[in-house]
Amino acid sequence: MRDADATTTRLADYQPPAYLIDEIALVFTLDPDATLVAARSHVRRVGDTTVPLVLDGKRLDLQSIAIDGEPLDTTQYRIEPDGLIIEAPPAEFHLDVVTRINPAANTTLEGLYMSGGRFCTQCEAEGFRAITFSLDRPDVLSRYAVRIEADPAIPTLLANGNLIESGIADNGKRFAVWVDPHPKPCYLFALCAGAYDSIADEFVTRSGRRVALAIHVDPGEAQRARYAMDSLKRAMKWDEEVFGREYDLDVFNIVAVRDFNFGAMENKGLNVFNSSLILADAETATDGDFEAIEAVVGHEYFHNWTGNRITCRDWFQLCLKEGLTVFREQEFSADQRSRPVQRIKDVKRLRGRQFAEDAGPLAHPVRPSSYQKIDNFYTATVYEKGGEVIRMLEALIGEQAFADGMQLYFDRRDGTASTVEDFIACFAEVSGRDLSQFMRWYDQAGTPALQARGAYDAGARTFELRLKQTTPPTPGQPHKQAVPIPLRVGLMTGDGVALRTRRGSEREAREEHALVLDSPEAAFTFHDVQEAPIPSVLRGFSAPVVLDDGLSVADRLGQMAHDPDPFTRWEAGQAIARASLLGRNANAPNAGLIAALGRELDRAQQDPALAALALRLPDLNELILADPHPDPDRLYAARESLRRAIAEALRGRLLPLARAKSETPFSPGAEAAGRRALKSAALDLLAALGDAEADTLWSAFENAASMTESIAALDALGASGAPAFEAALERFYTRWRDNPLVIDKWFASQAAAPRADAIARVERLRAHGDFEMRNPNRVRALAAAFAMRNPRAFHAADGAGYRFLAGLARDVDALNPALAARLLTPFETWRRFDSHRQGHAKAELEALAASQLSKNAREMVERTLA
Repeated sequence: MRDADATTTRLADYQPPAYLIDEIALVFTLDPDATLVAARSHVRRVGDTTVPLVLDGKRLDLQSIAIDGEPLDTTQYRIEPDGLIIEAPPAEFHLDVVTRINPAANTTLEGLYMSGGRFCTQCEAEGFRAITFSLDRPDVLSRYAVRIEADPAIPTLLANGNLIESGIADNGKRFAVWVDPHPKPCYLFALCAGAYDSIADEFVTRSGRRVALAIHVDPGEAQRARYAMDSLKRAMKWDEEVFGREYDLDVFNIVAVRDFNFGAMENKGLNVFNSSLILADAETATDGDFEAIEAVVGHEYFHNWTGNRITCRDWFQLCLKEGLTVFREQEFSADQRSRPVQRIKDVKRLRGRQFAEDAGPLAHPVRPSSYQKIDNFYTATVYEKGGEVIRMLEALIGEQAFADGMQLYFDRRDGTASTVEDFIACFAEVSGRDLSQFMRWYDQAGTPALQARGAYDAGARTFELRLKQTTPPTPGQPHKQAVPIPLRVGLMTGDGVALRTRRGSEREAREEHALVLDSPEAAFTFHDVQEAPIPSVLRGFSAPVVLDDGLSVADRLGQMAHDPDPFTRWEAGQAIARASLLGRNANAPNAGLIAALGRELDRAQQDPALAALALRLPDLNELILADPHPDPDRLYAARESLRRAIAEALRGRLLPLARAKSETPFSPGAEAAGRRALKSAALDLLAALGDAEADTLWSAFENAASMTESIAALDALGASGAPAFEAALERFYTRWRDNPLVIDKWFASQAAAPRADAIARVERLRAHGDFEMRNPNRVRALAAAFAMRNPRAFHAADGAGYRFLAGLARDVDALNPALAARLLTPFETWRRFDSHRQGHAKAELEALAASQLSKNAREMVERTLA
């Protein structure tokens, strides 16, 4: 598929719709090759009487069109490449349109398509226009009634809302009628039909209503959906208890499909999920899979209020639903598991994905000001940084005011298409705070750099903390304004005593202070400071900034040992390792770091997952981002050297962890998962010893009783360079060749392995009989794992890694433009490297730019080159 030249859509040009569709009745006559869609819409004009009715549409075969029952002739409308125009319709009327579409030929996985012989839709962001001619924009809210007719051999017919009627029609077809009483934009429309295995359950809301729950999956997979069902029920209960939100339909359905461009979709009452985020058991899913299922099931359910009941006025407000729902998801996950571990994982994800985005040519604000394809702005900035902005809002105004603001938002904006301004206004009102400066977090791109320096006055027993913020230029925004940065600050002595101090005119002394830096620089004075302190400036990672606190290695070792904030303890170790690996400490005292990591093992029983995170060094992508002139080969070698030193020093304590027997019965809970995470971290470190511990790694693989342990051992063998990796891969493939989701892991483990043959290996895997170009999971398992988890190979000096990814993206673009555009994201760092690597990357990008590309891929290439 190839698109015409792209046009730019700008937030500043937003105009309200000239027409609204209050109600729409859809009749689907399903056929894989020729589905008929009859749409009857109640349309009314609300704007300028001279404006024609412009309906969006693509890849549609128009069968008939009529207004109030009267067919239109070809002089009364015209079909354009991107839609249909009726020049002078009445002020209010019924529009009847019948279109024919071909789901089986739809490889974009947008609109109505086939997956595994079953029908499925994906309409966000602009997929409904591939089903019928429509006002495909989020500020047009309609009530939907849907009738589905299909061959009687298709047993399950699902759509949004409540099931009103079903059976066998007079024409012999199976039918079902679904009505959604809640107005919604068309991007939330959903239809699924086919033969599924299903599990059913029930949830009783706090007001006593009974909600029928069901999850529909591939035949034979029903029992693997049990954890997802449990996660759904916990999410429903949590949302009632924490945010006061109750579910509002009689049924809640989830359908899992293998071919899906995203993780999941929050369609009202009918969530559609990538199978990888529904199906799980001990044999086939890792602990990471269980965590992701819990989080994403919660995320999509939470959208029922933050996204569905209150939706976006336009796609520039995407963060209004996604950033807010990410925050809600993270809070849910933190309450289900270890809050400190969840926070560190969230920060690692933010730094790994969003900080890189902010530092490159793809940088954009949380609320972008323009786009060519909105699909390209489903980014870490909109999601993860958008969630951090909500977290900062709560820190700035306080928990109670935040809770009151959320309640006001739900009450005031329910049933509307809203903006970020509508949202922030609620919090300004309940808190009495002027939040106009806070809006800069939404409108300004880039990661602020925060510098913190302290000066102790022994005579006055005061400590002055001087703070300074700067945000580097980003594309289209050369000059930055100060943003309000909330900080949680604590002071402690060198031997770990937390200091109770007063700040400014405060009378009460406290161990932790809440500060806000809302100017380019400021100084804060603490009183009653008994000795020169070690300051912790960014406890809990209270703002998405890069911190330069000027602390010494000795200070950081003190933080690792004693700071009461788990994030600060973890970050201190990461900072020591980063400085050593980047060469900023010429004689880095690795012995101190190793001893500190030994102490983490001493207290591992308190929270083994936290200890596991402490044992893992900053990854190579993080080091590349932190180095102004990165050499991937040098950074890789330095990291391996430090890993080896740690493994050698702690070998006697790591081996018992690596050799620990698998726990039975398997539990996906946080405690058991934490112990497995610690075992996996031990295997990862022991891999740095190469052949010397190959037997240990092989034994861990051979005796693994869960997929978590199996993949951890397989990845460790891949990183070790041991020949046993090949035998392990063969055994793994033989065992799991008939399970697509597990074979995705087989592809990913090889693509991520930092071995000498990495590029030749991914080339072979692309030609493998199990590689499926049309399946996003399989493509991501190969391409994303290679480019994101194997950066030394991706950034190979001869450009071979760039050639591989560019070639694969070009081929994928012909089938699935949205997927192809996402594959190109790793090129965002190309200007950070030496001139030879830059030359290779630029050549691949320019070759892509010179070829026929979709709008999605072309926008990514042009922005990356700009």
